[in-house]
Amino acid sequence: MSTATAWGYGLATLKRDGSVLDTWFPEPRLGVNSGAVPPPENLLRLIGEDSRRAVKLDVIAVQSDLDSAPSSVPDAYLRLHLLSHRLVVPNSINLDGLFAILPTVCWSNAGPIDLADATRLHAELQRAGISIHSVDKFPRLVDYHLPEGVRIADANRVRLGAYLSPGTTVMHEGFVNFNAGTLGAAMVEGRISQGVVVGDGADIGGGASIMGTLSGGGSARIIIGERTLLGANSGIGISLGDDCIVEAGLYLTAGMKVVLADSAVNASGQLPTAKAETLSGRSGLLYRRNSLTGAVEVLRRSGEGIKLNKTLHA
Repeated sequence: MSTATAWGYGLATLKRDGSVLDTWFPEPRLGVNSGAVPPPENLLRLIGEDSRRAVKLDVIAVQSDLDSAPSSVPDAYLRLHLLSHRLVVPNSINLDGLFAILPTVCWSNAGPIDLADATRLHAELQRAGISIHSVDKFPRLVDYHLPEGVRIADANRVRLGAYLSPGTTVMHEGFVNFNAGTLGAAMVEGRISQGVVVGDGADIGGGASIMGTLSGGGSARIIIGERTLLGANSGIGISLGDDCIVEAGLYLTAGMKVVLADSAVNASGQLPTAKAETLSGRSGLLYRRNSLTGAVEVLRRSGEGIKLNKTLHA
């Protein structure tokens, strides 16, 4: 079975002009559809119009070449489902041009609504008990898939396309973007941005931020190693290896000069410094700010990093 191709039968929501708002794939698959598998009956029963939202529901078959850029809205949604169903890991498939393809949609408790139609039908939607909870290109993960073995405290903070491994807990202030997530049991109380992956046993502390590849984050893909801790309200712009700790409140960017605190002094009697990016991906490091001088320091540390509460992540 080729991991460079995928397919699925999806339930598409179409506007009256035939354009697609979204597509739900309950059983996306890797490989090629030979035609031997018919569309599932539970999807076929949902075909029809929803006049409340001015949309039509239809079942479509989609085949994707995962090495090529997405070619349509259903193709894009199939790739997001592959990630959230844990069939492919983040950064392993082509998502180029995804933002340009996906329409901006009003997401409601009854499903997606076109922005213009939601404005035109505002009063009718309210009378029908339909409320809009967001206006965005990406929907909530839990409206399309419930990953097994995962806890999500606030459904609004995890997008479809997030990859969450069993044992992961996303607390109320945690956020996980599409094409990002956890590769093992992890505690997420901060932000995991697009393109970022977090290793088994890691803890992203409350309010912590990991710089992604969107909104000025550059092109580097950040990896957080196993058993690594980002302290509360900290942030990083480099990768961290296994068993690392970033002190609470410290934001470590790639260009920041850090003092190599456990190195020998140089000829001038000073400790050597290095750009943080030169330490990217190294394991067993502690990053902290010296409370007397204000300098950011890095020290080697031994042993394992943090240990998650087994009861919370069972």
